[in-house]
Amino acid sequence: MAGETDGKSLLMGRIGAAHGIRGEVRITPFTEDPLALTGYGPLATDRPGLTITIAAARLQKNVIIARLKGFADRTAVEALNGVSLFVAREQLPPTDDDDFYHADLVGLDARLEDGPSIGKVIAVPNFGAGDLIEIGGSDGETFLFPFTKAVVPHIHLKDGYLIIAPPFDAEPGEEEPD
Repeated sequence: MAGETDGKSLLMGRIGAAHGIRGEVRITPFTEDPLALTGYGPLATDRPGLTITIAAARLQKNVIIARLKGFADRTAVEALNGVSLFVAREQLPPTDDDDFYHADLVGLDARLEDGPSIGKVIAVPNFGAGDLIEIGGSDGETFLFPFTKAVVPHIHLKDGYLIIAPPFDAEPGEEEPD
């Protein structure tokens, strides 16, 4: 799952464009099972006072096409484009030692395999080609790495750090090989 929030709730999806003329919207889910988003009941949003309840949904490729309770036409749902959807953390299943939510990684120390810290995890974005892990260095510089087992081989949540194995031989801050 993805999401960077206040720790009390997790970002679970984002409403996109209207779909058709009957008030349906596209929702990009940030859940392992895309339709799981429909089972959490009312969803908090990043708009004060607005909660969203999904009345019906179907999967279409990698987005959910949803009808929202209280929104009956295209004009009404067009105003929701870009609204982020959140679920309270206590509504989600607990994690075990091998599982985590992306939000759990934010704030962890990022260390190279031989020990030195290169900064802190500031986000786990996905721009469409897979998850990335964004590390903020102490000098204000940021680094993006593929969030794969090869590049992030060890995550030690309880100890507050993870290991980064850069996919090239250069140290962070150096030029990437041509």
